[in-house]
Amino acid sequence: MADNYKNTMNLPKTDFPMRGDLAHREPEILKKWQEEDIYGKVLEKNKDGEPFVLHDGPPYANGPIHIGHAFNKILKDFVIKSHAQRGYYTPYVPGWDCHGQPIEHIIEKQLGTEKMKSMPQSEVRSLCHDWAVKCVDLQREGFKRLGVNADWDHPYLTFTPNYESGNVEIFKKMYLDGSIYRGRKPIHWCSRCHTALAEAEIEYGDETSPSIYVNFVLDETPKQFAETDAKDKTPCVLIWTTTPWTLPANTAVSLAPTAEYVMVILGDKAMLMAKELVETVAEVAGWKGYTLAKDSNGEVVTTDGVSLCGLTYTCPIRQDLKGKVIYGDHVTLDSGTGCVHTAPGHGVEDYVVASQFEGVATLMPVDDDGILTEEAGQFAGLSTDDSNPKIIEWLEEQGTLVAKVSITHSYPHCWRCHEPVIFRATDQWFVSMDKTGLRKKAKDEIDNNVKWIPEWASNRIGAMVEDRPDWCISRQRSWGVPIPVFKCAKCGETIATEETFDAVINLFNTEGADAWFTKKPSEYLPAGVKCEHCGCEELIPEKDILDVWWESGVSHDSVLKHRANEGLTWPADMYLEGSDQHRGWFQSSLLTSVGAYGRAPYKSVMHCGFTVDEKGRKMSKSLGNGVDPSEVVNKVGADVLRMWVSSVDYSQDVSISDSILQRTSDAYRKFRNIFRFLLGNLDDFTPADRVTSYDDLEPIDKWVMAKLAEVLNDVNKAYENYKFHYVYRVLYEFVNNDLSAIYMDVAKDRLYSEAANSPRRRAVQTVLENVLDVLVRVLSPILSFTTEEVWGFWPEGLKEQERPVSVQLAGWPNAKNFTPEIPENEANEVLDDFKTLFEIRDAATKAIEVARGNGTIKKSQEAKVTVTLSQEQMNIAAKFDKSVIADLLICAEVEFVVENVDETTAKVDRTNLAKCPRCWNYTELSGEGEHADVCPRCAHVLG
Repeated sequence: MADNYKNTMNLPKTDFPMRGDLAHREPEILKKWQEEDIYGKVLEKNKDGEPFVLHDGPPYANGPIHIGHAFNKILKDFVIKSHAQRGYYTPYVPGWDCHGQPIEHIIEKQLGTEKMKSMPQSEVRSLCHDWAVKCVDLQREGFKRLGVNADWDHPYLTFTPNYESGNVEIFKKMYLDGSIYRGRKPIHWCSRCHTALAEAEIEYGDETSPSIYVNFVLDETPKQFAETDAKDKTPCVLIWTTTPWTLPANTAVSLAPTAEYVMVILGDKAMLMAKELVETVAEVAGWKGYTLAKDSNGEVVTTDGVSLCGLTYTCPIRQDLKGKVIYGDHVTLDSGTGCVHTAPGHGVEDYVVASQFEGVATLMPVDDDGILTEEAGQFAGLSTDDSNPKIIEWLEEQGTLVAKVSITHSYPHCWRCHEPVIFRATDQWFVSMDKTGLRKKAKDEIDNNVKWIPEWASNRIGAMVEDRPDWCISRQRSWGVPIPVFKCAKCGETIATEETFDAVINLFNTEGADAWFTKKPSEYLPAGVKCEHCGCEELIPEKDILDVWWESGVSHDSVLKHRANEGLTWPADMYLEGSDQHRGWFQSSLLTSVGAYGRAPYKSVMHCGFTVDEKGRKMSKSLGNGVDPSEVVNKVGADVLRMWVSSVDYSQDVSISDSILQRTSDAYRKFRNIFRFLLGNLDDFTPADRVTSYDDLEPIDKWVMAKLAEVLNDVNKAYENYKFHYVYRVLYEFVNNDLSAIYMDVAKDRLYSEAANSPRRRAVQTVLENVLDVLVRVLSPILSFTTEEVWGFWPEGLKEQERPVSVQLAGWPNAKNFTPEIPENEANEVLDDFKTLFEIRDAATKAIEVARGNGTIKKSQEAKVTVTLSQEQMNIAAKFDKSVIADLLICAEVEFVVENVDETTAKVDRTNLAKCPRCWNYTELSGEGEHADVCPRCAHVLG
């Protein structure tokens, strides 16, 4: 008879598969979303809701997506879907940065440098365009596979005419307002890529450089030392530099204004330097027997840097030139000699300090290829690298080299070719940070009008804006948007007026920026445009293109404003990118928006860290520690990758590896198993079966309902504050600790053994329906594929007549809509009461495990548990029938002993009750009738 009891149980029934097999199922769901236009349906559903626009920062269109791309896009999808589910109108237009040197470099490698140089610029641009299109398609498919919702058919691309014209609109406003100017000052220059670089395009790496100490011979002994024992020595100023190749451009030596300076006497020379650094230099140079210049009283003579200003000397390489001693706050005494070799043509600080003194020339004897020109004298024709040893050798021959060593130090490199850059003073286009108050306005927006996530990020970008030099926005390349100004063919004056800008805007809108390189200005400029300086009507278009950071930075105009009819808003509600974009896109967007429109283009900015391996190392091919997102989704599925993203604190660098993903897969299975349990046990449940009164729930049902409301509240707060790892943690703990480890274990008896329509079973099912309804909705932004799959396997009896075709259209749960509704005062009480019951349960569980280990019992159902507890705990336990507590402990019997104890304990004996062959509980059997061998509850069910 016992063999047949299985057929009388209410076992779970669902076609929802236990095994995820996500790699195969997810593409089918993607196809469904596309065929049913779920993105469009979500927008239509929420069209009257409050807009929330996350503006997509453009990844570079160059190769397949990497794990950093995936991390970034999935985070954005969390933000958008969680808002959409809550009723916000969330248009999301993805974009790509399609211009720039990396694409041009790929074409150059394919063609060869010489062939590319001989080709018309329009043909080079066409090849670059085709490569960018190819990469956009490749990356788009990669992002779609991750389950990211977007208007994929209508992205923004920086090479499209409508986008390109936005560059000119912003340039026009800022130029006419006086924020943009053409000037000659030192900028980062890449000799290999032949282009200027902005600060955001610089990365830093260690370089080994020659560190040299050199005497520059002064024209006379400083007056402060004229009556010292240095008066008959050859007066020199001792400088220190790690860039010998810049010595041909030397025109000044900078001193610290308030530092103490002395003259060091050694042999026939008296060397001017900072007193504080004498001992350090002496050790490096190996000086023996040196002295400091003293007056007639034997006192060491010192003076400050300001007092020495105006001294002149013979320049070290160009001995036909005279240099000047000046002073500046940039001079520190951390290293060197306190006397800084100053070449205004090769350093920003040098340029700035030199501009404050008359008679300090700006020399720049290095060409675009990094080769010294005739202006460098005897070293002309050498590269900057090759000239270093030659110059050092020559200085040694001249007797002016005091010491030389090699040092390893951080040095700027080009972000494209990863080679060291140089500083060169060249004619470039700049955005002034101070002329029209841009720096101050940008800082005000950062501090007062933008929400930064995390909050400390405001300090980071604020410091960068505070310290940054004028922004160099011109580049000497082919593939990009041209700087929209003209030069007079006769006198060289710049022609840039409102009417010329408007003509270019119209040209770009209708034909794109390529027309700049194929048409003559007379074909699109208004008749009569001429040089106001000399009256010449022949105009030459500017050859330089705009910095790609400028291009991506104007997306607030080219996308948010240009596509406002698609529901996009300016300013955007959020920008979200990697933490490096505080010096990149976040900043270029801020400066162009504040410069053109007077305010930030975003209301909030959220950043994420970088992806590293589990040891915290940067991912690289050489280490072989990279994680390919396409391999991950093809192996374990996109939802596992999405769950990993939700589990980490995105504001910091995050670790990922095969072992981490394996642990994530284990966690994913817990969620999947819970969904399967919920679906299977609601197979025969309908709205008519719901328990509508809170009082009809059993105590543990009430606890789960109260816990569910608490979880929902915590999840809501976490989503609102973009704490996705809190969402994950709260839900994981609820699923793993509260449902799986407690409620499912306790509820199985009622679900499986009670009569199908028993009020006790319907009470459990009512709770399970509430849990399922909450979990599927709040997890849909994270486990988008799995929740969609769950939605498709929804119990037939619970499918509403006008049920949404996708969980993404299901909306957000509200505890006020739970059935039954939870009285707030009772919810708090039951949560508090169950804290005590769980203390009892924990003690019992430990004792049961001991009893199983020593053979007293085989299963917890056989246990008679005696719990020793405090009077305070007993007061709580007394509120509940012992059968309720026995069910919670999953034991046969429970007794209590009240003592004055600090710790709750329990002991276990084997019960004398009999085992029911149907439900396997130990209880009194019915002892009568056809089913006398089973317990009264089972006899009732069978009868």
